[in-house]
Amino acid sequence: MSYENLTIDAPAEGVARVTFNRPERLNALTHGLVSDLHDALSTTDADHDARAIVLTGAGRGFSAGLDLTGYGVVPGTESHGGPQRGMAIQQEIAGLVHHMRDVRQPIIAAINGAAAGGGFAIACASDIRYCGESAKFGTAFVRLGISGCDIGVSWMLPRLIGASRAWELMLTGRVIDATEADRIGLVSAVVCDDALIDTCLGVAAEIVGNSPFGVWMTKEVMWSNLEIGSLRAGIDLENRTQIMTSLTADSQEAMRSFLHRRQVKWSNR
Repeated sequence: MSYENLTIDAPAEGVARVTFNRPERLNALTHGLVSDLHDALSTTDADHDARAIVLTGAGRGFSAGLDLTGYGVVPGTESHGGPQRGMAIQQEIAGLVHHMRDVRQPIIAAINGAAAGGGFAIACASDIRYCGESAKFGTAFVRLGISGCDIGVSWMLPRLIGASRAWELMLTGRVIDATEADRIGLVSAVVCDDALIDTCLGVAAEIVGNSPFGVWMTKEVMWSNLEIGSLRAGIDLENRTQIMTSLTADSQEAMRSFLHRRQVKWSNR
């Protein structure tokens, strides 16, 4: 696929790599980039050969957040008032969080350099996060005179690192480095910058080695259980999903392969 503001390639079997491609602006978010990312997510979700997504940025940064030189106007809102245009922009960007949660494939963020503002939110919305030693993270919204609660961060961050740490980062707006991100559990690991993509591709390969439906249902149930109202409701959802997945041809083939000590050949049936 060809896009103006990002690229998609297949660096390994079953893996789609989506790369923000505005390196001259540290991959800052504009309507063009956000629109391209929405389209890329839909395209990849519909590609059943793609089993995992690696999301990263070209150049020195993952994404520096909103492009302060101008985001652009959401088509169809050109004649609207300022608050209306602003809300359209807000919803377009925040919609990425829902979209990333809804795609079947797990999304692995390979965070190189700066992940700030909206870029930080996209990192938080990913299912798995690894970062290079040069990575920097910041919830900078409060330093711009607006609320620190934006693009789902006030919901996602406490669930990733705990409420107390999340409040401190969001109220101060301070930037943290890769070492601190690892210490507080924001990322799975810190690796040297040159090894970042290969590390994420290795994790993606492990995911690709599992059943397509099992991975999809694991992602879906885990996200749902972050939102669910009680332990009982969460277990009920797990119970039904386990029975449903156990009745697939892939599950039965996996059981036979385990007993006969042979490699599973997934058919997604």
